[in-house]
Amino acid sequence: MMHKGFALLLIPALLTAGVADAQTLRERWRARMAQGQQPATGGQAMAYGNDTLQTLDYWPGTGAKPPLILFVHGGGWKRGDKDNATGATKVDHYTGLGYAFASINYRLVPDATVEEQAQDVADAVAFLRSKAGTLGFDPDRIVLMGHSAGAHLVALVGTDMRYFAKAGLQPDAVKGVIPLDGAAYDVPKQMAQGGRVMADTYEQAFGADPARQKALSPTLHAVRPNAPAFLILHVDRTDGTAQSNALAAALKQAGTPVEVHALEGRGLRGHMQINRSMGDPAYPGTAMVDAWLKRLFG
Repeated sequence: MMHKGFALLLIPALLTAGVADAQTLRERWRARMAQGQQPATGGQAMAYGNDTLQTLDYWPGTGAKPPLILFVHGGGWKRGDKDNATGATKVDHYTGLGYAFASINYRLVPDATVEEQAQDVADAVAFLRSKAGTLGFDPDRIVLMGHSAGAHLVALVGTDMRYFAKAGLQPDAVKGVIPLDGAAYDVPKQMAQGGRVMADTYEQAFGADPARQKALSPTLHAVRPNAPAFLILHVDRTDGTAQSNALAAALKQAGTPVEVHALEGRGLRGHMQINRSMGDPAYPGTAMVDAWLKRLFG
């Protein structure tokens, strides 16, 4: 939870600062919130590529060939880390249910492009599938979960099959996709309506070319083939709500099974809470995901 004193300082500062200063304060808040998460420990470290950020941690499940949850962190496409972005409860919760769990790093903007980040996600899936026999999970029961920028990346990989194809994968290489409170599923619309505070982040990630922005928009790739199923969760943020509903509508129109659900939590605090609290039995989103996974995996 955000410290009350910091919140009280932030509000008047945002009101009196210029746009550039307000953006800096918002970025500091994001970093502070991210740092407050507990690191996930005890995973088996692996490299799925040659870059120092093409790494992942893996936690085994239980039973014969359990499913795998593969988590992709957020951070505005330019920050974030597998070690402290999973939240405090995901690993213990999902491995406690018997699932295997993995959390990946990927190359970051500006040293890498968003296209390369999406390819990193697909390549991590391919790498883990190739190791499934050794690691002991079922390669045909993998779910991608991502938060914020990670939600955008898992949605992109789950709709634009060029990334899977380049990794040597078929559209059903994952069983389902769970984006948590993303907001850039339709990049041009998000950049036009997302406000000035995040404008530099979006421009750094997606550039100024409308064709490229469309190419990086999961909603605009929702015509099949797609990943077999989607569970889209969002909190009470205007842009996140609209973008989540539009992605769900596009997937539904294409005939891809999709559920979209709203969770309590407003603004940036809610945006961080959905990630920090997922896996906590007291958090309503945990039961939604658990029930969906149970139906999906049978």
